[in-house]
Amino acid sequence: MLLTQGSSTDIGAVANAPLLWVLALAVMGVVALQSIIYMGAVRKNAAAADMSQAEVRKAFRAGGVAAIGPSLAVVLVAVALLPLFGTPPILVRIGLIGSAATEVASAEVAARSMGSGLSGGEYDVDVFVVALTAMSLSGAMWMLATLIMTPLLKRGSAKLTEVNPALMSIVPSAALLAAFAALTLTEFPKSGTHIIAVAASAVTMGICLAIAKAADINWLREWALGFAILVGLFCAYFAHNSGLGAA
Repeated sequence: MLLTQGSSTDIGAVANAPLLWVLALAVMGVVALQSIIYMGAVRKNAAAADMSQAEVRKAFRAGGVAAIGPSLAVVLVAVALLPLFGTPPILVRIGLIGSAATEVASAEVAARSMGSGLSGGEYDVDVFVVALTAMSLSGAMWMLATLIMTPLLKRGSAKLTEVNPALMSIVPSAALLAAFAALTLTEFPKSGTHIIAVAASAVTMGICLAIAKAADINWLREWALGFAILVGLFCAYFAHNSGLGAA
């Protein structure tokens, strides 16, 4: 039983329970196994997609490098939340499944339903268990929605391809661009620091891509996202400490 007697505030004893470690490592093991299977399948079927093994290796390298930048933001959030949720829940809920912002919002709503929050003396073991349950249900719905919606969307894309094949080459790119644009625009009203971070990262990305195109530097294209995020983080840090980004 994760829920202890009374209203203990020793969250760490429960959050780092052996059972949670076993479950977290099991989930990470499944993800690692899936990655190995997918990578093997890509290598095996590369010829069917007119890809050479060199191109496959390049794609893997580009994906790995591009993941470094976004992972830094997740790591920073995870470190900040470790005292609240413990290592195993953070590894699974924020490190592997779901969104940090969504998971924390779910936990906050659950904690407030018990007359508490994610900070303060009222955040005890009972509140932690309820918050963790809310986070788990939130992540489960992400996975369930993906399981249900993916086949439906696949049928829709197949029908759309039959009607207008050229449109299907535009829709995915437009949807991805719209998603990133929406995420970026929501940061502007928060503070001047957010605006500076967005502007700095956008300028850095543009410079990196321009240099990569002019000098034909392939590795710079792969590292551009990571550089942009790092520069954005540094600019946000200095803007916040210097008062330039005050709301």
